Amino acid sequence: MAEGLDAERLACWRAYIESSQRLLNQLEDELRATSELSLADYHVLVLLSETPRQRLRMGELASRLVFSPSRLTYQISSMERRGLVARQSCPQDRRGNEAVLTAAGLLALRAAAPHHAASVRSHLMDDLDDAEIACLTRVFDRLGNRLNPNGTPSPESLSPSAKEN
Repeated sequence: MAEGLDAERLACWRAYIESSQRLLNQLEDELRATSELSLADYHVLVLLSETPRQRLRMGELASRLVFSPSRLTYQISSMERRGLVARQSCPQDRRGNEAVLTAAGLLALRAAAPHHAASVRSHLMDDLDDAEIACLTRVFDRLGNRLNPNGTPSPESLSPSAKEN
């Protein structure tokens, strides 16, 4: 039991944990069924697609995904085998590597995006009014900014199309 939480805060915490896990599981299942992409695959593709050259240094990508370096290496290796991304040496620093979006990865993202956005709307957004969406955005922005030790971009700095994904 979580000591130090009153009944209302404990109920909030438990509702958050259960509902967020159910939501992520539902979104993962639907994304895999319609695109054969995982949520992690999708997130990598979105982040790479939003950069001007469709590439990011591995460390920066790990930070934005909130992945450990080893988890990112595993993720990128899996996506590389499927042709969704490539790993290339950084032009400015040959010691570093970048993950690069491939044409196949961009096509997979474009094909998956409408279905995924519909799932997000259906399972989350359609049940919330504008005030609730604004409240959740404020709460999670504040929490994310407090927990973000590396100062990676916050959601409000993302492009409008990224916020839909």
